[in-house]
Amino acid sequence: MGSLSASYFERAQEVIPGGVNSPVRAFKSVGGSPLFIQSAKGAYLKDVDGKEYIDLIGSWGPMLFGQAHPSIENAVREALSNGFSFGAPSYNEVLIAEKIVSMIPSIEKVRLVNSGTEATMAAIRLARAYTNRDKIIKFEGCYHGHGDSFLIAAGSGVATLGTPDSPGVTVSTAKDTLTAIYNDLASLELLFKANPNSISAVILEPVVGNMGLVIPEPGFIEGIQQLCQTHGSLLIFDEVMTGFRLSSSGYQGLTQIQPDLTTLGKIIGGGLPVGAYGGKAEIMNMIAPAGPVYQAGTLSGNPLATTAGLAMLNLITNHPEVYQALNQKGEFLAEGIRQQLKDLQIDGFVNQIGSMFTLFFTNIAVKNFSDAKTSDTAKFGVYFREMLNQGVYLPPSQFESWFLSAALDQSHLDHILKASRIALEKTLGA
Repeated sequence: MGSLSASYFERAQEVIPGGVNSPVRAFKSVGGSPLFIQSAKGAYLKDVDGKEYIDLIGSWGPMLFGQAHPSIENAVREALSNGFSFGAPSYNEVLIAEKIVSMIPSIEKVRLVNSGTEATMAAIRLARAYTNRDKIIKFEGCYHGHGDSFLIAAGSGVATLGTPDSPGVTVSTAKDTLTAIYNDLASLELLFKANPNSISAVILEPVVGNMGLVIPEPGFIEGIQQLCQTHGSLLIFDEVMTGFRLSSSGYQGLTQIQPDLTTLGKIIGGGLPVGAYGGKAEIMNMIAPAGPVYQAGTLSGNPLATTAGLAMLNLITNHPEVYQALNQKGEFLAEGIRQQLKDLQIDGFVNQIGSMFTLFFTNIAVKNFSDAKTSDTAKFGVYFREMLNQGVYLPPSQFESWFLSAALDQSHLDHILKASRIALEKTLGA
């Protein structure tokens, strides 16, 4: 007898492209059919066949305190009685904007939108308008959503023009996006020199989660900021994933670096769809209706999303100890898996910072996308499927970060390591 998930996936493929509404969910890179989730609570996901899994996706980041935290759930239930969407201002929009500004020093004003992709698209439009320049620089392997300007592959050399990385992205769009190598300041400097007075902004994930977790080397982010200042370009931190996950001020809260613009998402919706971009008032005041740069959205500042986001941000400010606890959990799992790799003599490398980490099946340190691509994706597929068999739900791709939540206790961590040992042993014959 087949599973309900398999049956639902067959039906989904008849009416949804690929059977899923976001590509990584399709399990194409790990094999098998995706699981359809029925419910989530605390540390667990439950699929439609009734099997529970320890959740290491956390909806790709926002579930810092675990799934369906009671404080957030209760706040949303109360807000439901007041209506779902107004298409007009609500007080919670002011409250959450004030909260974000109070928590992230680099943000003086903020605009709410509906997704991380929307936030990054608006941020680069704003940067181009503010600098009166057309080109942007992104880093290979960093993901900033599916906007045309971001789906650009690197050229044959770091100073060459990019090429469209997806059908439907025009060559004319690609010519304005240049691609540098993460953790390689020389590649960025070469692009600035080859394109004088043309770069409006450099956008990056300061800690990368979308080539697997990759951490900036000492001096790398500082060097980017210096180059931006030297060449009159804006620095944009895409903290859609890391914002409020690595600290109460995002990754920038762990450093002395203040970007010109920051994009946010995930956590500021408490699990509901939301995004935001913010920064210096002088720049943000160019956005309509205060200024000439147009950006709008009927559902921006949705009352349910702002309610959930406020509840999440209040949890963070009321429980600042969560970050130290999550870091300890991250270090415990990372060190445990590193020891397993050593004991079993398996090529693998673990990157970890706070509650984010990735196991790469490669024998080199992973510092950029080229390093990440040396990973044995077939072995990761074996590892993923066995972890699933053992009741642990990982992101279904070698090139994604894992996310921990405060809902994980020591018994969960011990089970994850036990499952990992079994899964790694399975890879030995792969």
